[in-house]
Order: sequence, then structure tokens, then C-alpha cells
Amino acid sequence: YKGYKGRNPKTGEQIEVRPKKLPFFKAGKDLKQRVDIK
Repeated sequence: YKGYKGRNPKTGEQIEVRPKKLPFFKAGKDLKQRVDIK
């Protein structure tokens, strides 16, 4: 996620929220085939 300007709900003070990295999951072909069996 990119950084953005946020607000502290208690004080109403504006703060700078730093960028952060989150893990991203993408299913591979094998998993898709196993799930897609009908």
C-alpha cells in the first residue's frame, strides 16, 4: 500500500501513514486445477 495522510480519531491530529508491504497470494495452475474438479 502507498503512504497517505490519515487522522488520529482520538485527537483529530493529522498524521502521515507510511507505505507498507503486505504479502500477496496468487494460486498456481496445480491448485486451480485441484479446486476446479467437478
